[in-house]
Amino acid sequence: MPQKLKLASAQSRTLPTTTETLKALEQTTKQAAKQGIDIILFPEAYLGGYPRTCSFGNAVGGRTAEGRDQFLHYFNAAVDLGDTPAGAGNEWLQRRLELPRGKKYRGDGTREELERIARETGVFVVTGLVERCAGTLYCGVVYVCPKLGILGKRRKVMPTGAERMIWGQGSPATLRAVTTEIKGVRVCMAAAICWENYMPLLRQSLYSQNVNLWFAPTADARETWASLMRTVGIEGRCVVMSANQCVKKSQLPEWITGSSGTGSKEEARSASVAQNGADVGHARGRRRSTITITEDKHEICWPIVEEENPASSRSNGTSTSAIHDDSASSPSPLTQPTAKQVALSPLSQTQTHADVPNSTSPADDEYVSRGGSCITSPFGEILAGPLWEKEDELLVTEVDFEDCERGRLDMDVAGSYGRLDSFKLVVEGLDLNPPP
Repeated sequence: MPQKLKLASAQSRTLPTTTETLKALEQTTKQAAKQGIDIILFPEAYLGGYPRTCSFGNAVGGRTAEGRDQFLHYFNAAVDLGDTPAGAGNEWLQRRLELPRGKKYRGDGTREELERIARETGVFVVTGLVERCAGTLYCGVVYVCPKLGILGKRRKVMPTGAERMIWGQGSPATLRAVTTEIKGVRVCMAAAICWENYMPLLRQSLYSQNVNLWFAPTADARETWASLMRTVGIEGRCVVMSANQCVKKSQLPEWITGSSGTGSKEEARSASVAQNGADVGHARGRRRSTITITEDKHEICWPIVEEENPASSRSNGTSTSAIHDDSASSPSPLTQPTAKQVALSPLSQTQTHADVPNSTSPADDEYVSRGGSCITSPFGEILAGPLWEKEDELLVTEVDFEDCERGRLDMDVAGSYGRLDSFKLVVEGLDLNPPP
């Protein structure tokens, strides 16, 4: 019996509110279902958001009131899955934790919504999210089965760099792999979030569990990321899926940028027009970028010259989403494959692209994250991607999971090739044996 499944990495960006983002996740998953996709991966911190460029007013030995307000915005955008600070494990998975008085479930309902989306679409959903629990935020991943609901949840054990200011350290016990069967294919899956993939011992803890499907939701948009994904694939003899967001500066949330994030092209040019005498302190409701106040308190409205922005035409950042289906191609592992694009019109109608300013300011059109989502084989070959500067698109390919066993002919780092008689790895609270 063929051991093939159709996989998709969603290069989707977080929308202004968590409610909008959850709706967008549902629409994307519905479109994936129409394409016969079995498993879909969304990026790191997709629900809740990755607060790129935000310092939260933090410096060594000092914090600011504005930074605390930013954290309040971010905290409120995170999802509550009804877990405990230490992580309740199977107690949480099996819904055996105490319910709040008068409530049918714990948390804010996000868990139940994700389970509904997977159940109604028939697609196995894996998504990055920011989870709030008590007073702490965790960067996490959930595995959502269409039949059984959430099979597992893990929290990032080592936030990187400035992430340590806002995210707590998750328990290594959440590194436990989960198993399921999809269309007769047995899948043992696990996730390493962003730079956890650079941690050799963490990688080995997942290899030891005989993982054949590796999720790598990330915020790393560097070209070097694909080489790490190829390493994980060939080292672990597993299929690797990575998803990242593609975001322009103008699409960052208002609480980070301090701007409204909506308006016309003229308003988006406020900085350049201000150099010609615009009153940036003018009252709300007026186009501040076009008004000058004279000494006699008269107002002058300056005309704005429309001009074509070459950078915008090069970015190809249209509101029409598309699928990149590379299942029939054999791309070079060092280059992005040529892919057939199929329009997904419902996405452009539901993800509030109309609310994003069509800015012609070069600064606003700059990408703060260029994407780079990709899928690699158990032999380290790039099957799809990397996908650069494409917003709200799916990277799709069909994979043969028997390639994982074919690769074990000459290397199995979790078995005899790893010389387990000589090298020992112990992880506190984590069973390294393959799950049943």
